[in-house]
Amino acid sequence: TRLSYFLQNSSSPGKPKTGKKSKQQTFIKPSPEEAQLWSEAFDELLASKYGLAAFRAFLKSEYCEENIEFWLACEDFKKTKSPQKLSSKAKKIYTDFIEKEAPKEINIDFQTKTLIAQNIQEATSGCFTTAQKRVYSLMENNSYPRFLESEFYQDLCKKPQITT
Repeated sequence: TRLSYFLQNSSSPGKPKTGKKSKQQTFIKPSPEEAQLWSEAFDELLASKYGLAAFRAFLKSEYCEENIEFWLACEDFKKTKSPQKLSSKAKKIYTDFIEKEAPKEINIDFQTKTLIAQNIQEATSGCFTTAQKRVYSLMENNSYPRFLESEFYQDLCKKPQITT
């Protein structure tokens, strides 16, 4: 129930930012077959808009949504072409997720944090690669299996019962 609530009320990932108030993006509930594809590979889950939203809601229910938010921020960062935007985005990611006492601090080792602090001085699209791989691995090996076992995911995979 909590996951359904979070899914309905979570902000949609990758929503374009416009000056106007945009309508909340709606997701069409996947078929049980599509939902079952998510169990084949973590990338299948992340490639589906509904799957990503469901996984994000699951992480929120477990109080660790900073992992997917960091991963998504890194994906967006890697697509940035302008050196000025690269630098400002790098600093924003660093202050939001990496630095000590950051509001959404991710759990990575000290050496990786130090390397990132050095790398963002002259930001390149690879600044956060090591940290992003570690967070991805953490989600894939810990959160993803728990998501697949969750009641919410299991319900998505159930075929509707036809009564006569």
